[in-house]
Amino acid sequence: MKTAMAIRHLEFEDLGTLDALLTARGYSLRYLDAATDDLHTVDTTSADLLVVLGGPIGAFDDAIYPFIRDELTVILQRLKSQRPLLGICLGAQLIARALGAGVASMGVKEIGFAPLSLTPEGEASPLAMLDKVPVLHWHGDRFDIPDGATRLAGTQTCTNQAFSMGRHVLALQCHLEADPHQIERWLVGHACELAQAGIDPRALRTDAQALQSSLPLAARAAFTAWLDEIEAACPREAP
Repeated sequence: MKTAMAIRHLEFEDLGTLDALLTARGYSLRYLDAATDDLHTVDTTSADLLVVLGGPIGAFDDAIYPFIRDELTVILQRLKSQRPLLGICLGAQLIARALGAGVASMGVKEIGFAPLSLTPEGEASPLAMLDKVPVLHWHGDRFDIPDGATRLAGTQTCTNQAFSMGRHVLALQCHLEADPHQIERWLVGHACELAQAGIDPRALRTDAQALQSSLPLAARAAFTAWLDEIEAACPREAP
């Protein structure tokens, strides 16, 4: 059986719509909690896919949250192995940092549903499967594009929303994995952030309800296309 590991920072910011897709494709899933699990004791390099999920801390906050250093070590090992790696929000920022790129505050929060604006390279990537369907944005930091990486998408608020490195690395600032059926968990979990940003959770709830059919289908199509690519480019070694 193929294996997928996901490093998470908040329980409700999980694999979302990607969970069922991976299971359907024959992956066994294992979550690692960045703040409490000892990443040094886990062989993350052997997994067929490693996903680093989002969270409400910064990619350079290791002085405050020392476990970030362990995550960076895992990411660097994964990059060296050239095995499939997916980063989402904080995870994407950590990949950018590991590749030597900057990560900094935008000075504004980008929270809500909006479509991505794809670059020509993005139009030729799995992200083209989104077909301009709005996706969830929930961040205040942004990453620079690492040297050697390919910029795939942006928004008006955040110029860099996605990049790839070869076929084995995909970094997404947006939460393409977020299931709109589960938006209530986000609204409660991030209630303080929403209040501080002056964002009405009722508006997010309404937008999520309108996307309950189209967004999961579009996300599944994009992730399916990417998984097809990485499984072709990085075939699983025979046991």
